[in-house]
Amino acid sequence: MEPAGGGFSEDQFREACAELRRPALPGASWELLLEALGISIYGLLDQQTGLYEYKVFGVLDNCLPDVLADVYMDLDYRKQWDQYVKELYEKECNGETVVYWQVKYPFPMSNRDYIYIRQRRDLDLDGRKIHVILAQSTSVPQIAERSGVVRVNQYKQSLAIESDGKKGSKVFMYYFDNPGGQIPSWLINWVAKSGVPNFLKDMGKACQNYLKKT
Repeated sequence: MEPAGGGFSEDQFREACAELRRPALPGASWELLLEALGISIYGLLDQQTGLYEYKVFGVLDNCLPDVLADVYMDLDYRKQWDQYVKELYEKECNGETVVYWQVKYPFPMSNRDYIYIRQRRDLDLDGRKIHVILAQSTSVPQIAERSGVVRVNQYKQSLAIESDGKKGSKVFMYYFDNPGGQIPSWLINWVAKSGVPNFLKDMGKACQNYLKKT
């Protein structure tokens, strides 16, 4: 199926929606890594790189779906509530809007940066309103690599959000990035597993404050 704009296909959006209803964890390869704050985090280990792909499922209480999707897309607001953002902005390159994102990492790791495209679609599937946000890495000559910052050239993320039937959101997220082996894989995986619950907690607070500021 042809891309629906932004480099993503209709099938990719529908696949993210399907994960909300029935998480795809084929075989015994996916392992439960962590359960916290009503969220389950599963990982699939890539034997060659030693890195995990992640799937996150669960419910964020007191985060309405519309608000959660808006908060996730609002880059200026994210710079206010996400303490790990070093730099974050959109830029027009070759007729396409790309995002530059530099993430602060603690010693002994270097900061990492990403260049990616993203797209949000609000879908109505059999009466279910689902917000889907897809992102994947890209490369543009206008944004050069920086000394002392690790450029992540393999990055992919999908996020699907719908109401939990109350005042919260049912969420599915897929996440993978590969910085190319410059950093020990066990250290990257430790940061990812420990950072996700804190990120979700911060996002929950950000949703509450977003309602106040709007």
